[in-house]
Amino acid sequence: MKILGMGNALVDVLALIEDDKILEDMCLPKGSMQLIDSEKMSNLNVAIANMEKVIACGGSASNTITALSRLGIETGFIGKTGNDFYGDYFEKDLQKSGAVAHLTQVDAISGVAIALISKDGERTFGTYLGAAADLKPEDLRTDVFAKYDYLYIEGYLMQNYDLLKTALQKAKDLGLKIILDLASYNVVEENRSFLLAIIPDYVDIVFANEEESRALLNLPVADALEKLSEQCDLVIIKEGSKGSSIRQKDKTISILTYRIPRIDTTGAGDMYAAGFLYGLLSGLSFETAGKIGNYLAECVIQVVGAKLTDDKWEEAKQTIQKISANN
Repeated sequence: MKILGMGNALVDVLALIEDDKILEDMCLPKGSMQLIDSEKMSNLNVAIANMEKVIACGGSASNTITALSRLGIETGFIGKTGNDFYGDYFEKDLQKSGAVAHLTQVDAISGVAIALISKDGERTFGTYLGAAADLKPEDLRTDVFAKYDYLYIEGYLMQNYDLLKTALQKAKDLGLKIILDLASYNVVEENRSFLLAIIPDYVDIVFANEEESRALLNLPVADALEKLSEQCDLVIIKEGSKGSSIRQKDKTISILTYRIPRIDTTGAGDMYAAGFLYGLLSGLSFETAGKIGNYLAECVIQVVGAKLTDDKWEEAKQTIQKISANN
């Protein structure tokens, strides 16, 4: 089984902040993802100039796809980058993971997401989409979609309804299973009507966290699981340190997690999705898939950024083999 990801091709610039005053100064609600213009991007760059920073490839769908590729799943990624340093950096990172890069390069500035990481590990994004926002319906090639079995879409693409509708219809026409990760509570709030329209018609699997599911349905987790399971085949709601809940039809499985110190929550949801989908595509039970998802999320919150080092991946794969063996 092969998974094709589609999302904003971004490079993350992660900065550890001493306090949350910079969030107030830049009008960035803590824990949110806000789209910013070039002027605000410049102001943010000045504000973090003297802070400790890490640069890594990002973008929600890209994070999930590269993690799946590391785990041995055949993957590809559709996105758009600029013909610049960040664009080349992004493509090389995809290729290093083993994912196939279905990228369109244009003469523009590549997308950059500045992640401000608070002392409690919470991350707040100011995202300048740049070339990533220029991904168009005509960039979506049928022959690329036809090579895959699943389409994984990040909710951060909600700025382009025509693009999403084209991708969803193309995937459905070709018989691909469609996976949607809701991405961020504020994105859900701003695009609630559109999401409520597309989920029943197109989506087979939904990933959300507690805040996102509440923003979509204004319901507690248990009721949101029931409601969404009436509209698609499989629903996964992540509840942070409380674990996650998985529902198919009228059956709900709860997966507990461990309370561990967190340095940075960037990519936790993306890694959970990768772990769960790895288990699903490997024919493991939902419970085992959820445990693998929890485990990868726990791994990534103990480092800065959404990526694990090569050594950490080798260690993670050994642990995942042990979890899978107990399926």
